[in-house]
Amino acid sequence: MKKAIMSVLAGVMSLLLIGCAGTSQAIHQSAQSQRMDVFMEIKNDAMPAQGFVILTIKATIKTHLERYYALESKESVHGKPGYPFVINIDGQAATWKVDGQKESLPRYDKNGETSRDPDAGEGIKYVLEKKIQLRPGAHKVFFSLPADDYFKEVEVSLKEGNAPILEFRPVYKYKTLPTRIPTFVKGIRDYEVYWGNTKI
Repeated sequence: MKKAIMSVLAGVMSLLLIGCAGTSQAIHQSAQSQRMDVFMEIKNDAMPAQGFVILTIKATIKTHLERYYALESKESVHGKPGYPFVINIDGQAATWKVDGQKESLPRYDKNGETSRDPDAGEGIKYVLEKKIQLRPGAHKVFFSLPADDYFKEVEVSLKEGNAPILEFRPVYKYKTLPTRIPTFVKGIRDYEVYWGNTKI
């Protein structure tokens, strides 16, 4: 009986490890460019070249302070300068490293209740905002956070004459049940994607 249980547990662990390895591999591959002619970063308020569209990419994440968790690896970038965001569009990749800012928001509301704001507490807020130019048409966007082993793929369609915004908004894991209150200190659970003001 014990052998059977151990065998099942080993199988489950193998599936979990394969899943993690698959995620890590996908993120690693996405950070490598297969081509270099898809997009170009635009500085300041420069206008796009003729026949191109400007796309603004926004993303944020808040992490705990450095050394918040005693057992966290020294290699972790949480709470440190240079948190990496990776974008891959149609095979061209860019890694943008952001130096965060310390942010401290009240943990309790005016009634003394635990705040339901997922950013409540002291941590480091990383804000990414980049403008790129690329051709009109359909594009596959791969967004990833190597430091948190997370990625998401979306498809967008660009029209000439528009200047759309593609925004990734964080959804954090929950505190200990039964509160069901999300908090950044538990790490990222998912991202909601917005095309302008519309969730996609």
